[in-house]
Amino acid sequence: STGALKQADAAAGCIADAPTAGCATGRALDGPDVVRVSPDGRNVYVGAFFGNAVATFTRDRKSGALTQPAGADGCIAATSSDGCATGIALNAPEGLALSRDGSSVYAATAVSNALVVLTRDPSTGVLTQATDGSGCITDADLAGCTTGVQLAGANAVVVSYDDDDVYVTSLISNSVTSFTRTPSTGQLTQQPGTSACVIYVLAVGCSLGRALDAPEGLSVSPDGASLYAAAFGSGAVDVFNRNAGAGWLIQKSGRPGCIVSSKTPDCTRGRKLSKAGSVIVSPDGRNVYAAAFGSNAIAVFKRRSK
Repeated sequence: STGALKQADAAAGCIADAPTAGCATGRALDGPDVVRVSPDGRNVYVGAFFGNAVATFTRDRKSGALTQPAGADGCIAATSSDGCATGIALNAPEGLALSRDGSSVYAATAVSNALVVLTRDPSTGVLTQATDGSGCITDADLAGCTTGVQLAGANAVVVSYDDDDVYVTSLISNSVTSFTRTPSTGQLTQQPGTSACVIYVLAVGCSLGRALDAPEGLSVSPDGASLYAAAFGSGAVDVFNRNAGAGWLIQKSGRPGCIVSSKTPDCTRGRKLSKAGSVIVSPDGRNVYAAAFGSNAIAVFKRRSK
């Protein structure tokens, strides 16, 4: 009713990677970096940067309490440590996203330079990964994965509201990459031609983006018309038009295509956007918020419908 927070009592209030007074003990939680809740509210998933893992928790929808399933059902990792299932290309997950149909979890892994595709069992929440090439897309050849382009330092990942497309920011590639999703399987295919990626420094096979130096945050509008990227190096929020049918992106032309903290003829001037690292669109589609690490601030924007 108020939005105020109160931490749960005793061990229900925290789960830690090592035995800690007042917390439950979990597995595969070394350097947790990102957390997501499944659309049905039954599960919580955590990407562990140093653990090279995605941990799975069952959520009590009444109390919010979390429990981790035993054995391999409780985590999937680059190695079989902690009793986890073994996955591919899971080194340093930084981004996680779930499809709205609840059947897929996608992880952007910064050291593996990959987009990882995990299948979710909606009845149990358990994650599995295919090994036939459909379970991951990587920036370079890796056994068990498909090869993609411009995924170096993969950072954030989002799924469009219609579940048809997946987008990734890559910090080292200075890019936003686009993938078509097959809803029945959750499998991904990178967009063809220059629709595959928007990049800060023009590269073969990509379209050119402005103020897209070291992109980190990413968000799609509920109406599916827009995608926003927070660029850490540029101190910017970049604005892209999204084709809802085909899924491809194109940066808005002229100054509306980017808002930056420094004066530039190509973008709109913004305030308190230094080292912008995260961006989110409100559920009603009216506002966009950007967290700016360098400005110690959150920037607030009104979103135009046209």
